[in-house]
Amino acid sequence: MSVDTSKVADSNTTTAATPKKPGKAGAVANWADERLGLATAMKKNLRKVFPDHWSFMLGEIALWSFVVLLLTGIFLTLWYTPSMAEVEYQGSYDLLRGVNMSEALASTLHLSFDVRGGLLMRQMHHWAAMLFIASMMIHMMRVYFTGAFRKPRELNWVIGSLLLLLGTLEGFTGYSLPDDLLSGTGIRAADGFMKSMPVVGTYMSFFLFGGEFPGEAIIPRLYIVHVLLIPGLLLALIAAHMLLLVYHKHTQWPGPGRTEQNVVGFPMLPVYAAKAGGFFFIVFGMTAIMGGLLTINPVWKYGPYDPTKVTAGSQPDWYMGWPDGALRIMPGWESSFLGVTLSWNVLIPIIILPGLMFTILLLLPFIESWITKDKRDHHLLERPRDAPTRTATMVALMTFYGLMWAAGGNDIIAIKLHLSINQITYFMRAAVFIGPVIAFIITRRWCISLQRQDKERLLHGYETGVIMRSPEGGYSERHLPISQSEVYTLTAREPDEVWTPGSETDENGIPAKRGRLDGLRAKLSALMFADNIQPVTKTELEEAEHHAEHEHELQASLEGHAADGHQFDGVHPVDGEHLRGDH
Repeated sequence: MSVDTSKVADSNTTTAATPKKPGKAGAVANWADERLGLATAMKKNLRKVFPDHWSFMLGEIALWSFVVLLLTGIFLTLWYTPSMAEVEYQGSYDLLRGVNMSEALASTLHLSFDVRGGLLMRQMHHWAAMLFIASMMIHMMRVYFTGAFRKPRELNWVIGSLLLLLGTLEGFTGYSLPDDLLSGTGIRAADGFMKSMPVVGTYMSFFLFGGEFPGEAIIPRLYIVHVLLIPGLLLALIAAHMLLLVYHKHTQWPGPGRTEQNVVGFPMLPVYAAKAGGFFFIVFGMTAIMGGLLTINPVWKYGPYDPTKVTAGSQPDWYMGWPDGALRIMPGWESSFLGVTLSWNVLIPIIILPGLMFTILLLLPFIESWITKDKRDHHLLERPRDAPTRTATMVALMTFYGLMWAAGGNDIIAIKLHLSINQITYFMRAAVFIGPVIAFIITRRWCISLQRQDKERLLHGYETGVIMRSPEGGYSERHLPISQSEVYTLTAREPDEVWTPGSETDENGIPAKRGRLDGLRAKLSALMFADNIQPVTKTELEEAEHHAEHEHELQASLEGHAADGHQFDGVHPVDGEHLRGDH
């Protein structure tokens, strides 16, 4: 029986096989891959593993809020007019109709009342800016508290610090653009800040404002800075931040199967990409809810800027509150030198202090590396309690920041609490120096106490709340061993190594030469690790396990005595009920 295969399959027995011409998409992809090598890079990074922990989402909030800023900002630029030319407002807001104002404020009012969705976009943009800076700050605190800034990620910490600084400047230029009475007051304050700088201050103000304050050029110049210069820098730094994140691989919390050489988590595609995409819509949705329901920066209540007026109770956006607080509590110090008046009451809180604080923030990883002489790569995170001095340092800085921030609202506090503003000012002057010291001491001792508690749990197990009484009348509490996962986490901590001069040797085993600052470094290293509870050694853990086995045997014998007629009393501390029984 013969079978006709001509209707089933084609045969190339008589003609040679020829490759088919690739499609247009395939040809373009092949052309790009031959020149850029994209296929190899994409194949490698699309399966890159990211750990799964809620604290890692803080950085994503900053990223997605920046995306919301870009989207809403593009919408606003379509209707905003960056001009200080004076016009007579004839829009739909009755209370300001017929009032002379700049085109900047008139277009902002037009956006708010006459453009469909304009007020929603304005408020979403402002709330996203608040969220962007807040999430960056919290993300940086998480990075510092967990030691994620250590080698090889020092450069990423520097980039994050620059992002925070640029985000703050971007926020200031943004809320100055409407040219209302509140934002104009902020610009006038900025003019005074520049003029407090000796020798060059008046020149800086003259060139920035295009003449004497307020001039006619400040709004267009701030607009260019806000929509072009700083966003371009932010995009470049965010891209560099993300590339370094991928290159260095993500940090992770210690746990079973997690080492310095691997990453345990989910791949970029499809799991992590789906999670990140969903999280973007959550951030976008929350920003939209706040923009639709919570009023922010109602410029129509303030009216146009007038240099002869000031808004009562005026406050900058929250992230500019701490230098404003420093300005408010600074004594009115001035001095003259070679005919130049030095306004220390403005120069110190606004120019010197923010620069000093940012420098300290920028150098924190390098200062710790210099003190500890730790040159190893670190990919496992540390719990804040395991680095008491580091944790206490950040808490002290947070306390200083918070007190300065509270001082920025000293007038509001005085009004709401019916207190003397002078007494609040005097209290804050002392608190900004005493508060951080107290916070440092309390936090450090607290972390050391938590270290001691961890060691007790590791060696003796956790307290069950069951109280046992022996035949001799003695009482003891039953302890049970903690889980193996928790044991792994608690024992993953490395012992502290205090650096001492002469402890380092070169490749020939000869002690390295002592530097000028080695004595200071040794004292700081000893102070950094002083009183720390060192991690449990293998010998201590084996002794604890042997002791636990002995206790279990003793408890079994006690239960045997109870079965022979002895009385057993158990008291549960939660419900307070006595568990009594004759077995």
